[in-house]
Amino acid sequence: MSRELAALAAEIRACRLCAGKIPEPRPVLRPSATARICVAGQAPGTRVHASGIPFDDRSGDRLREWMGIDRDIFYDDRRIAILPMGFCFPGQDARGGDLPPRAECARTWRTRILSLMPQIEVILLLGSYAQRWHLKDRARASLTETVQGWRALAPGVVPLPHPSWRNNGWLRKNPWFERDLLPELRRRLASLL
Repeated sequence: MSRELAALAAEIRACRLCAGKIPEPRPVLRPSATARICVAGQAPGTRVHASGIPFDDRSGDRLREWMGIDRDIFYDDRRIAILPMGFCFPGQDARGGDLPPRAECARTWRTRILSLMPQIEVILLLGSYAQRWHLKDRARASLTETVQGWRALAPGVVPLPHPSWRNNGWLRKNPWFERDLLPELRRRLASLL
């Protein structure tokens, strides 16, 4: 990792911008100066907050399955960078769902850290928060429409639903996702790995 990227990563890990607004600041990220693939998720959940390891949960298992890779490759930061939209667990709502990533996190850090990772060739945008930030006016009215338009964004951007179990219903209603998008995603990633 370059000195500049390492210094910025250390600064982000020490960030307390949201202290008092979230349960506990504990930034989780895996930047890379060599990875050609970047996973842009939402924010750490409770398990990831506790472990400090991104996608160290069932969502991560599903994401790795979608990508067609194992844990060793996924956690090899020479190959894959992981930069959620919010680096800290944002807390939960009254129903037990995770709150959205804090907007000030992306506003403060995202452009800076991505500028130090120009080698990224494909970015996986998990969920609507990542899609809206990265795609801006190219994001469609809904997550489903954005993901359906994946071909127009390829090869550098792949919009995906979040791999959470909460999206099982979405996956059942959209069989084209597993039939059409995932095989292309796996081919693209295999060529970069």
